[in-house]
Amino acid sequence: MKVIEVKGLTKSYGDKTKFALSVAAFNRISQYDGAISDYLSAVQVGHDVPAGDAAPKLDLFPGQSNGRFVKVQDLRYGENSHQSAALYRDLFPAPGSLVTAKQLQGKELSYNNIADADAAWECVKSFNTPACVIVKHANPCGVAVGANALEAYSKAFQTDPTSAFGGIIALNTELDEAGAQQISKQFVEVLMAPSFTPAALEVFKTKVNVRILQIALPKGGASDWDNGRNAMDMKRIGSGILLQTADNHELALSDLKVVTAKQPTAEELNDLLFAWKVAKFVKSNAIVFCKGGMTMGVGAGQMSRLDSARIASIKAGHANLSLAGTAVASDAFFPFRDGLDVVVDAGATCVIQPGGSMRDDEVIAAANERGVAMVFSGVRHFRH
Repeated sequence: MKVIEVKGLTKSYGDKTKFALSVAAFNRISQYDGAISDYLSAVQVGHDVPAGDAAPKLDLFPGQSNGRFVKVQDLRYGENSHQSAALYRDLFPAPGSLVTAKQLQGKELSYNNIADADAAWECVKSFNTPACVIVKHANPCGVAVGANALEAYSKAFQTDPTSAFGGIIALNTELDEAGAQQISKQFVEVLMAPSFTPAALEVFKTKVNVRILQIALPKGGASDWDNGRNAMDMKRIGSGILLQTADNHELALSDLKVVTAKQPTAEELNDLLFAWKVAKFVKSNAIVFCKGGMTMGVGAGQMSRLDSARIASIKAGHANLSLAGTAVASDAFFPFRDGLDVVVDAGATCVIQPGGSMRDDEVIAAANERGVAMVFSGVRHFRH
């Protein structure tokens, strides 16, 4: 034991405490040095030195990338029980991000819980009206907007009740008792919302295994979700990482380019924008049928866009949902007309896709032949 006197205060520190303080000091120095390294590595060499107080030009991707992450907790295991895992957060996490969540009840979160919860939370954050997103295996299996949490959830659940079993549910609005009563009828792994009424929490008291997370909205509310978005995405590869700017592109009505003789109606335009917003969070190849502010069929993660279209149609049939008059979003262009024919045969009357294929003219001609409206977004949303 050593006695240390600081500014007249005498305090005793044991070896464990001294070691912990030493580690904390070295970590802080490392964080500081890493930030300096990132900045200096990004300064563009060869340009004139800025005059006065002008800042130098910086590369988007520095010559060296120094990750600064803080451990939150160990996890029981990773994606599978033979893998080890832990959760880390950014040194300064963004408001409204998953790592800022407060767990109100339930079992410890698993690796897969966290990964799926993040997918659901990021998707529901993109809506400025009350919305619900249900995720299973990293893909939205039901998404809807409504007047409140109950309506949004009820519509989202209709899309694919089978996949919703044991899923992750995210809401961007307060959950009240009525919504909680409905949600409690299904098996749910994780339930997230910015707030819960006391009566809603009471509903889940007997369901002790349900993980309930409360995530505060960023300052400014749902209209200010950008504050909680990552600026960069990272993917680990063998002995390296891939860094890219995050896909935070938001499509506006004015961005759409109608390429067919038939013009979409105002209602169809709203459905197209909704479908496009959802498709952004579905694993590629993605095909999403929507109508009236809810998903009607989702086809995800297939090697063939044609198969994704077929699967979306099949899943809608299993859920007893009619695809007549639906809007369809494709996360990337239709390389041939066959995918378009599948969604139109299923009942779609309008389609949104990026465009840019060598066979755009062929696909546009097919849309005109089938009498459906088609708009180009000019941007794709691959998600691997």
